[in-house]
Amino acid sequence: MNKIKITIISLLFLFLCINLYANNIKIIIKVQNEIITNIDIRNEIKYLLFLNPKLENLKLKQIKNIAKDSLVTEIVKRKELEKFYSFENMDTVLKNIEARFLKNNNISDRSEFIKILNDKELSYDTIKKKLHIEALWNQLIFDKYSSNIKINKDDLRKNILIQFKNENKKYEYNLSEIFFSENVNETLDETLAKLKTSINEIGFENTANIYSISSTSKNGGLIGWVNELQISQDIKKNINNLNENEISVPIKIGGGYLIIKLNSKKEFKEEIDIESQLKSLINKEKNRQLNTFSIIFYKRLKKNIQIDEL
Repeated sequence: MNKIKITIISLLFLFLCINLYANNIKIIIKVQNEIITNIDIRNEIKYLLFLNPKLENLKLKQIKNIAKDSLVTEIVKRKELEKFYSFENMDTVLKNIEARFLKNNNISDRSEFIKILNDKELSYDTIKKKLHIEALWNQLIFDKYSSNIKINKDDLRKNILIQFKNENKKYEYNLSEIFFSENVNETLDETLAKLKTSINEIGFENTANIYSISSTSKNGGLIGWVNELQISQDIKKNINNLNENEISVPIKIGGGYLIIKLNSKKEFKEEIDIESQLKSLINKEKNRQLNTFSIIFYKRLKKNIQIDEL
């Protein structure tokens, strides 16, 4: 029986290969029993360019490598998610995910979103699926690791009060990040030299796409606007004296190092609600810790999955 099953699977795979060859489609990577083709990579490049147009400045080989890594990551995550969640009957979740995505990208509504995607030859259903996978992945990480989050609310409140009292002016910062961990194959100085060279040659955003292990990497490392009461003291003291488009020194945080780029800065003139700022800061700290857990868990999953480049 097992031999018959193996033979059928082999014949189906052979049939698939013949069909792909006939249509000039090449298999580039196998992730266990799934394939990534040159067409998949081409479509992923379109998606990544939609998220970060500055990728156009990279060499085609670099863009293809980023697209391959992105697709492998998506498959690895989806395979794990399928053990815990059903992808059916998730309309409410998808609507919330989509609404958040549209807001973050300054898109007014779904019809405008679909028009933008059509202009870029992207499938709305494909993008919706990608957003769904990321949302469920975040939910999985929260379910697995939320009990491991450690936050001292009293210390955070104290830091906010100190900043609030000591400064007459308050500022908001538009920030981007590169988050990286130490590499066993090179020293920290070598990693930093590589990142510095890359930033000088291809820019901060494209370097984030290639090297950052944060979830913001697909967006060129963009964090967006945050006010200074929502930033930890370690980060604040490293960006306080930066001019626009300047980059901080590496900041040691849990699980790795952070390089911050100050995109722009403006005075924050609204009335400040301390408790609201505390809540926001707690959420950011939770997300930071969950992102670290996510990186560790993904690396473990990827290590145990067979990935073959053909």
